[in-house]
Order: sequence, then structure tokens, then C-alpha cells
Amino acid sequence: MQITKDMTIGELLSIDQGVGMVLMQNGMFCVGCPSSVGETLEEASMVHGMDIDQLMSDINDYFADKEA
Repeated sequence: MQITKDMTIGELLSIDQGVGMVLMQNGMFCVGCPSSVGETLEEASMVHGMDIDQLMSDINDYFADKEA
């Protein structure tokens, strides 16, 4: 699974809704907001003052754990 910064939150959640917990653990509590599904991971990270590289690492770790 290749996750990129330009994927929208909606795309990511359609792949695996469980990743919503990873987003919330990183401080992105608006994953259920209708407008958030159209934001890219990078856009949402900027809006919430999050470190996109850390978020991407956590998301990729989540998927790696699922594959193990």
C-alpha cells in the first residue's frame, strides 16, 4: 500500500476506515467532518499544525502492521 501526501482523507478512509484512529491519535479530530474528506493529508496537516512527515510515518506503520 503506497500512501502519499496528496491523497485525500476521503480516499484514505475508503481504503481502510481504521486509519481514522491514526489520524485522530495525531490530533486530526475532524476526520468525520464532511469538508475534511476532500482535503489532502498535506493540506489537513498544515491546517492543524501537524508534522506531515510524522503523520505519514504513523500511517505507513499502521498499514505495515496490518500486513505483518
